[in-house]
Amino acid sequence: MPGPGTLGSVSREGVTPQSEDFSAWYNELVIQAELVDRGPVRGTMVIRPYGYRMWELLQADLDGRIKEAGHGNACFPMFIPESYFKREAEHVEGFSPELAVVTVAGGKELEEPLVVRPTSETVIGEYMAKWIESHRDLPLLLNQWANVVRWELRPRMFLRTTEFLWQEGHTAHADEEDAMRETMWALGAYAGLARELAAIPVVEGEKTPSERFAGAVRTYTIEGMMRDGRALQSGTSHYLGTNFAKVFDITYQDEDGKLVHAHTTSWGLSTRMLGGVIMTHGDDKGLVLPPRIAPYQVVIVPIGRDDAAERTAAAARDLAGELKRAGVRVHVDDRPQLRPGYKFNEWELRGVPVRLEIGPRDLDGGVVTLARRLGDQGKEQIPLDRAAELMPGILDDFQAFLYTRAERFRDEHTADVESWDAFPEQVSQGWARVFHCGRTDCEDAIKADTAATPRVIPTDAPEEHGVCFRCGEPSAYGKRILYGRSY
Repeated sequence: MPGPGTLGSVSREGVTPQSEDFSAWYNELVIQAELVDRGPVRGTMVIRPYGYRMWELLQADLDGRIKEAGHGNACFPMFIPESYFKREAEHVEGFSPELAVVTVAGGKELEEPLVVRPTSETVIGEYMAKWIESHRDLPLLLNQWANVVRWELRPRMFLRTTEFLWQEGHTAHADEEDAMRETMWALGAYAGLARELAAIPVVEGEKTPSERFAGAVRTYTIEGMMRDGRALQSGTSHYLGTNFAKVFDITYQDEDGKLVHAHTTSWGLSTRMLGGVIMTHGDDKGLVLPPRIAPYQVVIVPIGRDDAAERTAAAARDLAGELKRAGVRVHVDDRPQLRPGYKFNEWELRGVPVRLEIGPRDLDGGVVTLARRLGDQGKEQIPLDRAAELMPGILDDFQAFLYTRAERFRDEHTADVESWDAFPEQVSQGWARVFHCGRTDCEDAIKADTAATPRVIPTDAPEEHGVCFRCGEPSAYGKRILYGRSY
């Protein structure tokens, strides 16, 4: 991450207000806050240190959950024979528009084209078939941290880029029950990460058949609401049944000596989650970062001139040392060439949860001035000698505040809709809870008219029955589902 004297200059003009143009706000902010830069190839991105540190914090937490559940990290090739994809018809059909294919290498045309990894079900399936022989080899629990390539026609940093970072879990099981247990474990891990680190109150549940992953029997998702009312699919978990096992001959000998196809799963979460953090919490001043994934949880700004400047800078460094020992990620901004007001604006734009100001009067009074990135408390003074002791609790409170704020926003922008007439207005500002017939042609008509799609069949929604809000046919899911526009 940038240290003292290495931070870029941030535009004093700020970013376009969300209410004016949410898309412009987002596109400007990710650049100005030094999260990313545009890559040399259309649709690619360079993740800068400040943005990559956010990813590392998410990654470390999720990697711990994955390992604790018994999965082993592996690394598979990014070049996959095209023939692997053609074995599973639905899979190749679903991914064909997004594939990047290598046909020439080493100055010669290849005998078989190579697909640059868009996802790894095919190549991992090939090796599962080699490694699994007996029921004693199951379950096989693999995970991979990797970059993937999907040729994106309408790129947006973090949300949809041609190349992005993710983890992809791939597992094989003896039967559907065990595979479904794995599928739901992964969904729960993603929901926990979103809620506990990203402070995003996601809704868990199943996708409708038309929204399933190509080749899956069932697809589950976590959906978050952004501050423009749109949905963001933030992580998915798929039960693949025996579809890939049959294609790649992933079989095992059961206890009776019979050869049986394994049941497989796959699940993934990507750098798209960082886009979710930005759009769930950010405001017209810039980023608002949950403390648990903020590169700097606290920035200390010493204030003073001449002799006072060295005195306050020394106190800031001492305090930073105490905060680090208390487990707080802290940065001292003692750049002499910039005024305090400029620094305040810069760290607000970059979303730092807590700013501490130390001036000569603060030192004389034995206090430090604290400003939170959000909230109506304004500035307050806390004892300097207790700042390190108090800070973990202050950060936890801010984390909880962001979650509650986002949850309230989501709930205020979600409503039951009974009729087609009321639907367009609701999905223009948030989500609609509706009864739906489950027919693909009805979904397609709704999307064509409103750009809204079925986001999730919520796991925790109560059992209800009714008629489809659009066509009047009986509802198909035994509960209301969430519809909305999405990224």
